[in-house]
Amino acid sequence: MSLGLRISLGLAAVLAVGLASTFEHPPAQTVQRGYRGTGMVEVFNPALLDAKIAANAIPAAFAPASAEGPKAGKIYKNVKVLGDLSVGQFTRLMAGMTTWVAPQQGCGYCHSADNFAADDKYTKVVARRMLQMVAHINADWQPHVGATGVTCYTCHRGQPVPAQLWFTSPGGPHPEGMLESDVGKNLPAPAAGLAALPYDPYTPFLSGAAPIRVAATQALPGTDRSSIKQTEWTYALMVHFSEALGVNCTYCHNSRSFGDWSQSTPQRATAWYGIRMVRDLNGVYLGSLAGVFPQQRLGPTGDVAKVNCATCHQGAYKPLFGVSMLKDWPELAGPVAAK
Repeated sequence: MSLGLRISLGLAAVLAVGLASTFEHPPAQTVQRGYRGTGMVEVFNPALLDAKIAANAIPAAFAPASAEGPKAGKIYKNVKVLGDLSVGQFTRLMAGMTTWVAPQQGCGYCHSADNFAADDKYTKVVARRMLQMVAHINADWQPHVGATGVTCYTCHRGQPVPAQLWFTSPGGPHPEGMLESDVGKNLPAPAAGLAALPYDPYTPFLSGAAPIRVAATQALPGTDRSSIKQTEWTYALMVHFSEALGVNCTYCHNSRSFGDWSQSTPQRATAWYGIRMVRDLNGVYLGSLAGVFPQQRLGPTGDVAKVNCATCHQGAYKPLFGVSMLKDWPELAGPVAAK
């Protein structure tokens, strides 16, 4: 066998292994979400779905605590949120948060062992702000979260830092001269399914409020300058939505007319509110912690970690597949005021 043939066979074997590990194994199943013939079909792999269901199991709830008795704000020092809860409710919630966020580290992840009231750990300051954020979501963003709501576990899943967060990407090295600008694309983009689409669709759309459009709303050039370049940014964001929720485009859009709201599914309106909720959380709650996080917790451009759709959904069309933990933790239903 010639050297060239051996090399060719070796490359073919490597390619076969790569393809086998890239594509999903059959059988795939489908769910029809619209009239037949319109392409309104959701495709899913039962094996992958089983793994997602296992990963989205919720922890057991603690026995409820009585609302009777002295208030936490009167008994404990430096209680700036949730001080109107009874001592029993307050300590139960603190135990729950420890289980959801820092099961290995325990109370010491946020508190100093010799002075629980102190704010000398940045994690305590962050946790207080996150409690306000959770209550704000449950009270003010019901068009997106509904009665299901969220808790700390929705994002953290037993980890001090949620698995799905993002920072503004600085991009990568690129040639100078005529090719000096990479216009935010042409790098393997994990945010866009490793495509050559723009590698940071989060900053303009989920931190800023750039228009999310594919086609212009008018025939002739004018104030609406939707272009192929802008379309690619939108496509990158749509890839994120698809991967974050584990769905295809027809979960929100009608394939006969993607842009027509009257033919879209109700989930598209829910997603519209979700986009604005994420912008609110990134700007008001996480952005306010810019001076709190230490340097090692900041991104490459110096920004704080922010949320996107995957932070809560983590591959499920509804976070935790729609199971509500809020009914067992009504203390987080909000609103929560700070002193």
